[in-house]
Amino acid sequence: MTVHVEHCMGTVFSIDVRDPGDWAGPIAEVVAWLHRVDALFSTYRPESEISRLGRGELTVAGADPLVAEVFRLCEEFEDETGGYFTAHWRGTPDPTGLVKGWAIERASALLRERGSANHAVNGGGDVRLAGESAPGKPWRIGISDPANPRRILTVVTGRDFAVATSGTSERGAHIIDPVTAAPATGLAAVTVTGPSLTRADAYATAAFAMGDQVFTWAAGLRDHRVYVVGAGEPRWIAGQRVQA
Repeated sequence: MTVHVEHCMGTVFSIDVRDPGDWAGPIAEVVAWLHRVDALFSTYRPESEISRLGRGELTVAGADPLVAEVFRLCEEFEDETGGYFTAHWRGTPDPTGLVKGWAIERASALLRERGSANHAVNGGGDVRLAGESAPGKPWRIGISDPANPRRILTVVTGRDFAVATSGTSERGAHIIDPVTAAPATGLAAVTVTGPSLTRADAYATAAFAMGDQVFTWAAGLRDHRVYVVGAGEPRWIAGQRVQA
């Protein structure tokens, strides 16, 4: 087992390879990729391409091709979530609700290309899991209580799946309801699991912004499951109860 921890995008990433062998080279490639994404998409760096787009110094057509790829995905998820996921706020481009999950998904794909069948890439609680945690053993990921991170509300298990969480416990009320243009505060946390971390990350952001409307929207999902933590009362969705 090889584990590497990296600070990037204002959070902590862990790269956990469960296959035998020397993984220093592939992990270095993953680290370089994550920092490249941060340099392109960070809204806190004035020299990033996203910041330059916001100031009108750059167009999407003139930016790195990855920028156009991310905005195409953002448009797709905006349509799928009825506008609750958006990459534009008052005319300012901000695809950060998707970028981390997308970057982790690509990092996992890179490890697969280099021969790793069993690994986990975790960035601030958004996780892409490949293969198994050990021979014959699925991965187990706990969903914690946003009011008490040491308390596990439920555990999701599986092979080759993704987990993304949005809430206020780590960064405060940072998710905006695009309908009211005010911070979304109706829920404590939303976790989405499924085959795609890119989609799960966007879905988790949108679902948190929806508030109680998430139950109607999520009932129509086929490949992703939504776990909703309400404000002190049981919540049911997709056959799962998570109680704060």
